Amino acid sequence: MTVVCGRFASITGLEQVAEMFAVDAVNAPVRPPRYNVAPTTDVLAVTAKVRSPGTPAVRELTTLRWGLIPSWAKDASVGSRMINARAEGVDSKRSFRAPFARRRCLIPADVFYEWQREGSRRLPFAIARRDRRPMAFAGLWEVWRGLGDGAQGAVTSAAIVTTSANEVMSAIHDRMPVIVEKDDWDGWLDPEADRSYLLGLLKPASRGLIEAWRVSDLVNKVSNQGPELIDPV
Repeated sequence: MTVVCGRFASITGLEQVAEMFAVDAVNAPVRPPRYNVAPTTDVLAVTAKVRSPGTPAVRELTTLRWGLIPSWAKDASVGSRMINARAEGVDSKRSFRAPFARRRCLIPADVFYEWQREGSRRLPFAIARRDRRPMAFAGLWEVWRGLGDGAQGAVTSAAIVTTSANEVMSAIHDRMPVIVEKDDWDGWLDPEADRSYLLGLLKPASRGLIEAWRVSDLVNKVSNQGPELIDPV
């Protein structure tokens, strides 16, 4: 599987994100801006959960471990290889079909990074909305409770859904995350949403929505943080 969107930046404050997504509850810690979010760390996510039959879904801003661990996995390490879920077959692949059917989320991101191959070099680029509002990545989430005698505690994890690149991204990489527009947030989060409608959302972003620019190799190192990571070079 080709990995795409293996790093992103989460810069907008918790209160602003909660207001933007009109959540009913916040279950996430206040943290400083993160300019280099990496797999297996906790990421902000918006979920919609039905607490009891016949009641409306509660929209919550929470944190999920990035790297989906299927409920049937023998151990949690498999999650590090499932940071992305390809749109093609997401409704049929064993790892993702159950989360796609009932457990979808939105993952806010201000910027994501991608690397362009130039000979033996990999050149980092930052990609963001032209209006600089946070993007809402299509995500899937799952709860893993461990198996066997050495079972660990429950882990709630997520994957970002990816699709083919649009015109802006194609010069850098052949894939990109699915960006869900505001008019479709309710539909994507709805646990009862129609399958054909959901599949119709898994398409490249419109060309005018995003832009890309070269950034410093500083982003290559996960421990590097700070606004200089998104400065154009």
